[in-house]
Amino acid sequence: MTSPNGLRRAAIVSPIRTAVGKFGGALSSLTAGQLGAVILRALIDRTGIDPSRVDDVVFAQGYGNGEAPSIGHWSWLLADLPLEVPGYQLDRRCGSGLQAIVNAAMMVQTGVSDVVVAGGCESMSNVEHYTTDIRKGVRAGNLVLHDRLSRGRVMSQPVERFGVITGMIETAENLAKDYGITREAADAYAVRSHQRATAAWNQHLFDDELVPVPVPQKKGDPIVFAHDEGYRPDATMESLGKLRPLEGGVVTAGNASQQNDAGAACLVVAEDKLAELGLEPTAWFHSWAAAGCDPSRMGIGPVPATERLFARNGLSWDDIDLVELNEAFAPQVLAVLKGWGWSDDDSRHEILNVNGSGISLGHPIGATGGRILANLTRELHRRGGRYGLETMCIGGGQGIAAVFERA
Repeated sequence: MTSPNGLRRAAIVSPIRTAVGKFGGALSSLTAGQLGAVILRALIDRTGIDPSRVDDVVFAQGYGNGEAPSIGHWSWLLADLPLEVPGYQLDRRCGSGLQAIVNAAMMVQTGVSDVVVAGGCESMSNVEHYTTDIRKGVRAGNLVLHDRLSRGRVMSQPVERFGVITGMIETAENLAKDYGITREAADAYAVRSHQRATAAWNQHLFDDELVPVPVPQKKGDPIVFAHDEGYRPDATMESLGKLRPLEGGVVTAGNASQQNDAGAACLVVAEDKLAELGLEPTAWFHSWAAAGCDPSRMGIGPVPATERLFARNGLSWDDIDLVELNEAFAPQVLAVLKGWGWSDDDSRHEILNVNGSGISLGHPIGATGGRILANLTRELHRRGGRYGLETMCIGGGQGIAAVFERA
């Protein structure tokens, strides 16, 4: 079936994720490529699709390296899946996982592919240190090693044009000043995120989307990892209030997103192939948009991205039943809400990040878009809603937003 614009409808089938591991935590012994293989194998097993019917694999990774190049294909091969299926890797920083799903949907919509695997993986625990000094040799002096995690944040925009931005914390502090976000307001939002994630776990709301990960041990059987590590059931204003600001402002380790390890994936399938393949859609891809913004205020990216999206798809806030705004930093989220024109007592707060987000559940860069989609689509079904909005800010000065429709 084609839509009025002549494009085929793209179905989202079985979005799944691993639990999210802390930096240096339970998943730290597994590389990003290995996490990718785990989630890909699980997706094929869960959907029952013949893997040879997959036309391509689109995988996101925020911190790619030479250990698993073109990680979509690399992880597919590690999962012992058919050699004939190609795959690739993309990077739109924090928006990479959502962009992978968008790319797959466009491939299906335009008829280039019938079935595409989309998702991403990240092992921030294993991001390497590197040097740019040694290719031509070091005759004397010191050799500098960069931490790719922190260096990528400093170099997310050209210094020649924008000067030195010390990292993403600085951008969040800029928004806190621009929009008058207080430390107390940031902590209160973070407490809510932890409380909602805790409630979701207590109500088993993540059970259907989770894939257990066997983690090999030096001795004995593997330990099965199947529970998010980062949320704080005991988070209170008092406990978060004891944490010192990271750079002297309002951002602390308690009201910022974490560094994490995880994988996420789904099938994106042409509507006219669903019955033949015996697949049931979880949701339909509806529309998307991306927009740029000042790198020093990168956290505001969801505002222009969502504005552009609504201008393109004809929808408005009145049509949206659930909102997933990735929590890079609490002051960033609060600034975006002000940029959207939401008041402090706006009823839409009740449909925002209803089961927690980056502050509580974590932000494994390449897997975040898929993690959000796995929960957003299932929550739409639980609530009987029609449209869900997924959006996030992006280091370097971008935002991305997409709408998904309940199937």
